[in-house]
Amino acid sequence: MSGEEWGAALRLLWGPPVRPARGPKRGLTLEGIAGAGVGIADRQGLGGVSMQLVAGELGVTKMALYRYVPGKSELVALMVESAMPEPVLLDEALAGADGWRGRLGVWARGLLAGFREHPWLLEATVGARVMGPKEIGWMERALVALDGCGLSGAEAMDTVVLVTGHVRGIAEQERAAGGGASGPGVTSGPGATSGSDAASGPDAELGKVLGEVMREHGERYPALRAALASVAEHGGQDQALEFGLERIFDGVGLLVERRTRG
Repeated sequence: MSGEEWGAALRLLWGPPVRPARGPKRGLTLEGIAGAGVGIADRQGLGGVSMQLVAGELGVTKMALYRYVPGKSELVALMVESAMPEPVLLDEALAGADGWRGRLGVWARGLLAGFREHPWLLEATVGARVMGPKEIGWMERALVALDGCGLSGAEAMDTVVLVTGHVRGIAEQERAAGGGASGPGVTSGPGATSGSDAASGPDAELGKVLGEVMREHGERYPALRAALASVAEHGGQDQALEFGLERIFDGVGLLVERRTRG
């Protein structure tokens, strides 16, 4: 985003209701514009979104749309705000969670649910950009989950970044495998609980492919062959989300223990 785009996005996301820049009054709202963009992105991906297509969805000319939203960068910012789950939907589950680990786990699963519902959010939520009230609300709840742990502000922020990166990695894997919301970990909604679908998740798909390779070339890769045989015998595929969260929390827990002791 350029400086001008930053300013426009900031006004659209945080400022008072927008009136058209010029021309006759139109029956458009920012919510309606964002919703039209979200619908296109859900069907065609973020790359399929254009001001022309959104205008067509709304039954107006592109020039009419520009009276409300100056360009695609600002449109995408509005779409992200529209598509992100309401952070307040997490609050009940967060309140019932056990300690900071439980709260941050609820948060991470809710974030994954949002990425599964709108996979294009993975592209739209990278880089320096203006975040809206919903996205800031998610960040706020992650930091509140770490209240009382003795971490510095920088350490708490880095913990949230670390967990977010893990969730994004899982979501990217699922997206690449075509798993979407059918994958394991979160069934639906920000407060949903963990689940498992080892027969169709990305790890299982990879296991099938690798199994074929190992049948022909396994003697060249004995450690991988042994690991795959163990998975086949004992299970454990498609637990990457929970396994990664637990290992991240174990490491953060050591830091928390040091901070609270000191």
